[in-house]
Amino acid sequence: MKRSFLTTTCLTATGLALGGTLIANGAAAQQTYDLGTLVLSSSLTPVELGRTGATVEVLEGGEVGRNDTRVLDRLDRLPGVSSSSTGGLGAGSTLRIRGLSARYVGVRLNGMDISDPSNGGQEFNFGGLTSSGIQRIEVLKGSQSALYGSQAIAGVINMTTFTPEKLGYSGEANVEAGTYDTYSGSLSAGYKTERGYVALSYGRIETDGFSAQSFNTEKDGFRQTTVDMTGEYAVTDSLTVGTALHYRDGKVEIDRFNDPTGENYIEEWGARVFSTLEAGALTHTVSYTYFDIDRDDPGGFTRKFTGERQTFDYLGTAELGAATTLSFGAEHVTEKFTNDADRGSEDNTAIKAELLVSPTDRIDLSAALRYDDNSDFGGKTTGRLAAVWRPVEDVAFRAVVGTGYRAPSLYERFSLYGLPSLQPENSTSYELGVEKTFGTAGYVKATVFYTTIDDLIDFDFFNNGCNNGNQGCYLQVLGETTSKGIELSGEFALTTGLSVFGAYTYNDAETDGQRLQRTPKHDLVVGLSNDFTDKLSAYVDVRHVADIIPSPFAPVGHKVGDYTLVGAGMSYDVTEKAELYLRIENLFDEDYETAGGYNQPGRAAYVGLRATF
Repeated sequence: MKRSFLTTTCLTATGLALGGTLIANGAAAQQTYDLGTLVLSSSLTPVELGRTGATVEVLEGGEVGRNDTRVLDRLDRLPGVSSSSTGGLGAGSTLRIRGLSARYVGVRLNGMDISDPSNGGQEFNFGGLTSSGIQRIEVLKGSQSALYGSQAIAGVINMTTFTPEKLGYSGEANVEAGTYDTYSGSLSAGYKTERGYVALSYGRIETDGFSAQSFNTEKDGFRQTTVDMTGEYAVTDSLTVGTALHYRDGKVEIDRFNDPTGENYIEEWGARVFSTLEAGALTHTVSYTYFDIDRDDPGGFTRKFTGERQTFDYLGTAELGAATTLSFGAEHVTEKFTNDADRGSEDNTAIKAELLVSPTDRIDLSAALRYDDNSDFGGKTTGRLAAVWRPVEDVAFRAVVGTGYRAPSLYERFSLYGLPSLQPENSTSYELGVEKTFGTAGYVKATVFYTTIDDLIDFDFFNNGCNNGNQGCYLQVLGETTSKGIELSGEFALTTGLSVFGAYTYNDAETDGQRLQRTPKHDLVVGLSNDFTDKLSAYVDVRHVADIIPSPFAPVGHKVGDYTLVGAGMSYDVTEKAELYLRIENLFDEDYETAGGYNQPGRAAYVGLRATF
């Protein structure tokens, strides 16, 4: 059960399902680079990792959450990714890709868009994301509106839950306990036949937590239950039907300015049904997705938040030859939100297409184009060109240029703090990358990126021109927003069992000469992992973050700034299918904040048992 600690972009898809197509590709998890590794997010249809020009980081299996309580903390250590939180588990947390916040990041789970239509920027709150049931996460970077429409200016997080990989019954279970009276458990089980599968994942986490606010000591706990189910069945040799269900119910204790005993409640559920028909060289997939989220803040100024999304989608794929694939489709999305008495809705219809061409066995090209027709903003066309060139077997050069846009959220337009006249933001992103692999010993890669955004939307606390007529308003920010920098990462086996890994990001993000808040300019991760025996392994990693600009509303004495975190852990294979592990987070008890006035976890230890069957 040994796994390398930092094996991003070098894992093999095993039994992943999307849009009714079952992908099975069995290769060793320790493999450092595999041209045939399949990724789901970088094109309209799954493509081999070595044949996409896009930058994609892949986490799979234990890499999703084995070394962290929050999945957010694992994502944080990927190149180009950072985050900020207003407390511990369950607290409001935003993830940034290349300096751009969660309102520019699309989030998908088993093919469902689970971003929150009732949230300020329609963003997903990563604070409650645990690894329960999640089998794989892909982080796609850069402007991806040509594939995903509005919001995907910075990139997309695509997650899939447990899927059985072998015929018959199989599953995995995990129990864990640790600091802050934290207890969690998850169980995933499935049954697979030659014609399909069904899988169910259940997770529960409870923690007493710690005080979110830095100026009181009242603990802020978190309770959450998650349930996910997926399944598909080949009715005939050409027709497959499937479904995905998602449910999450949670309660988080929060600290208000004058009341440390507040509570927030969240309940969300989603469902997706699809059918796939193979007709010769053409494959047709039709799906319907429904997502609903309800958030309650009984003591807040706004007490009830609801969001609803319905999506109808068609995708066709045509094999035009051994080296050419054309994907094309259409979708219609309806979104609604309410915040107490405030409400709003919109419709969006889109057509999309992508051409994948391999003119030689060393060059792969893709061209994507999408037209969105919004009920309030009219038409918008976005595109993406990507290329990868492998001059020799172990070297790959990548290049991508893409355009994107983000329509203002319903909250930004119609809430008490909204401005109905807001217009969409527009972006263009460029990136160049190179990757060198060393057989099974490791890899190094570097990516230079540059993104521009026009007409950025932000909240101005001092503006009074919105719906409320008093303090606080969303508005269009003058000037151009840019995010530019370089990402470096790699892993190398020094000796048998001993590996060194690392990642570094330099990110200069600003609007009209003013640095973007809470975005580190320097982000470094280095570490070692070692297999001492066939059963015992351990790791240690160090993360140093530097040069951060706090929010102007951070209180006097805040601790937003440079910080260094050290993590360590070990695992022991009790049997071939059971692993006992121990991990320590923030080993040296660093006192730091990522949002001014809000605590982050101190030193914490967790022990757990993971088993497969």
